[in-house]
Amino acid sequence: MALAEALVDLQILTRRLRRECPWDREQTALTIVPHTVEEAYEVADAASSGDDDELRDELGDLLFQVYFLALLLEEKGSGDLEQVARGVHEKLVRRHPHVFGDAEARTAGRVRERWEQIKTEQEGREGVFHHVAEGLPALLHARKVQQRAATVGFEYPDVESRFVHLDAELEELRKEIERAGEPAPETEPDPRLVDEVGDALFLMVNVAMRLSVDPELALRRAARKFVGRVERAAEIAAERGEDWTALGLEEQDAFYEQAKAEAR
Repeated sequence: MALAEALVDLQILTRRLRRECPWDREQTALTIVPHTVEEAYEVADAASSGDDDELRDELGDLLFQVYFLALLLEEKGSGDLEQVARGVHEKLVRRHPHVFGDAEARTAGRVRERWEQIKTEQEGREGVFHHVAEGLPALLHARKVQQRAATVGFEYPDVESRFVHLDAELEELRKEIERAGEPAPETEPDPRLVDEVGDALFLMVNVAMRLSVDPELALRRAARKFVGRVERAAEIAAERGEDWTALGLEEQDAFYEQAKAEAR
């Protein structure tokens, strides 16, 4: 099959690079993993952009990371690519009894509940917050721990109740700002301000989770929009003979609003 041939070709290439490339020969799992994480984010960016050609390209880069890390396992005698593939195949079959067995799960929510139940009953995972990686970006880490809590019923019942608590947290933040004052730029903030900002962000992640929005991707999308609008605002100003960076805030904002209007 063409697929099998392509996958074997990639494995052969990975082995050759490991033997013959000075850079690849020096790599360990610890030095490779930062690149793996970077490639995963590039896949996420490509998926968010809707550019299928870019997504296909980035998926290839991520796939190579899997091949390379599996080869490092093989060198240590701890496994190989076949074991990786068979292991995930067995795990996915085990975690989908509603597809491969007699269990019923008619909704995505029920599938997630069964998934967590299987992890606990069949895979020996203990505690509410099992296998939550500390190395996750903060927004994803916050979502993960909240998802874990939700599996045991510890979550707000609807989005409106989340907003009630979010409003309360924002009010507490305002009170702390009134108490401590706004810190000067590049100075260490008051610890209580740090706590209140964290609480508000944590609840905003909870709102996003209830709306099925990935907070990491949503924030990255917002940042991209902001960059595009600022760059376009500077272009509009330049077209009118103005240096946007030298203007006052009110004038900058006027050009920014024009850029927003164009984007709509």
